[in-house]
Amino acid sequence: MFLTVTTTGTPEHPATDLGFLLHKHPEKAQAFSTSYGRAHVLYPEADDQRCTAALLLEVDAVALVRRGKGKGRGGAPDAALAQYVNDRPYAASSLLAVALSAVFTSAMRGVCHARPELPSQPRPLRIEVPALPARGGPALVRRLFEPLGWTVTVDPVPLDARFPEWGDSRYVRLELESTRLTVAEALRHLYVLLPVLDDAKHYWVASDEVDKLLRAGEGWLPQHPEQKLITSRYLSRRWSLTREAMERLELVRLAETDDSEVEDIDNAVEAETETEEKPTPLAVQRREAILAGLRATGAARVLDLGCGQGQLVQALLKDPKFTEIVGVDVSVRALTIASRRLKLDRMGERTASRVQLFQGSLAYTDKRLKGYDAAVLSEVIEHLDLPRLPALEYAVFGAARPRTVLVTTPNVEYNVRWESLPAGHVRHGDHRFEWTRAQFRAWASSVAERHGYDVEFTPVGPDDPEVGPPTQMATFTQRTEKEAKAA
Repeated sequence: MFLTVTTTGTPEHPATDLGFLLHKHPEKAQAFSTSYGRAHVLYPEADDQRCTAALLLEVDAVALVRRGKGKGRGGAPDAALAQYVNDRPYAASSLLAVALSAVFTSAMRGVCHARPELPSQPRPLRIEVPALPARGGPALVRRLFEPLGWTVTVDPVPLDARFPEWGDSRYVRLELESTRLTVAEALRHLYVLLPVLDDAKHYWVASDEVDKLLRAGEGWLPQHPEQKLITSRYLSRRWSLTREAMERLELVRLAETDDSEVEDIDNAVEAETETEEKPTPLAVQRREAILAGLRATGAARVLDLGCGQGQLVQALLKDPKFTEIVGVDVSVRALTIASRRLKLDRMGERTASRVQLFQGSLAYTDKRLKGYDAAVLSEVIEHLDLPRLPALEYAVFGAARPRTVLVTTPNVEYNVRWESLPAGHVRHGDHRFEWTRAQFRAWASSVAERHGYDVEFTPVGPDDPEVGPPTQMATFTQRTEKEAKAA
């Protein structure tokens, strides 16, 4: 298997910077052992104007069979000879993807201690893969790579050039070019999409593959138009893993959206109607209402579920009455931004002991969420498809069961008051629904009844006499055992 990465340079940014980014010196040829053979990294050309790094993977067909993958697709044994004579030594596949990850680990993570400014800089890149299995043909290759910013040249490889009437094989020659991607982004694209195009993996796909997919797909997979196909093929069409990955990707979109968008159109809309006395943004009013609601319950240990980039966690930390604050989000990227916002690495020991951030999906029960005084779901539920709400409901109200739960969500009736919002549109492109006051009350009341809570409703923002407030908040309070029996 063979793959090359080429970049060009300028006097200020020589092409040989590629060596720093890949952590492989251009003047050396290096070899690395893998479970299935030997990977070689070499530079066919390397000067200030143009630099090419090549990855050559020599596959040991015997080792591949002995490690348990001498099976055909669907689990049926191959013919005896086919276990050793096949396309694996030549055609890019999950074998090459794993080699990319093993050989260029730091490059894929975007880490370069020698030149820390380099990984975040886009570069002119050209990637060539001479033989790539593409189950779906050239059209699928373009559908996968073009949305990521690549210019794609894909040429089908004929079954036999001497007999054109035989048609094309399932293999293509692939060339990718871009000027606006980083090396780390390019490697992560290849790591995910090479096995997707082959539609096969050379190893058993376990549950940790979901985490690998989300790590490599961070920043691009949640918005990819072929997300479902990519996820299904990458996880070898294992339905349970695919469902888990799709649910986690669905929640990632909330955290990966810019903060000004995540909080709907609050600041943008109100900036248009700014007067001499600037109004308090709705996002700030919402946080103040949540803080007031939590203080009224006497809660000390609080969960921020779907914490995003940590704005509410930051506000909670300012009040010493909140002795333990936990931010939970499905997106590693969002949690990283939250950590920077909170300055966790520079926080004093006493303050740091009050806060923690961890990754988790609200669609699944999590024993780490049990035993808290209160939980907050601020502008979260509307980002889920309606069929997924029962899963979140059970995870929060049925399994975690905090004494108090505060839920905020937009009031769709108020949308007519936003002058810049077209009629019939929701406030944010990722909102799967926006409820009227009656719909929200009906949902909240049914949730409270099913799980032994009482619920009260509070307007957030100006309470218009005709259409109500822009945001609606429900406060769920767990009934005592006596109250539950009486109910």
